[in-house]
Amino acid sequence: MTDEGALTRLRAAPARAVGTNQTAKAIARGAVMEVFVAADADRRVVEPVLRAAADRGLIPTEVESMAVLGRACGIAVGAAAAAILAGEPAPP
Repeated sequence: MTDEGALTRLRAAPARAVGTNQTAKAIARGAVMEVFVAADADRRVVEPVLRAAADRGLIPTEVESMAVLGRACGIAVGAAAAAILAGEPAPP
């Protein structure tokens, strides 16, 4: 279901945001290159991320589960959302 290349990019990213709050804030700052959302996450939880991504014209990559997304981010717990951060934030 998930593009392995996308997960590989997330694993190799020098900087990333993990979790819905960090991800939504990074998107709002314009500091995100790519967004990831877990398919099994509660939609109410990831809605702020999806809304922020839509506002910035980003299309989130859906990952099969929170556990897979968490492992790709190098954490021992699941993650509902994550993002690869850009080097410089885009202007608002």
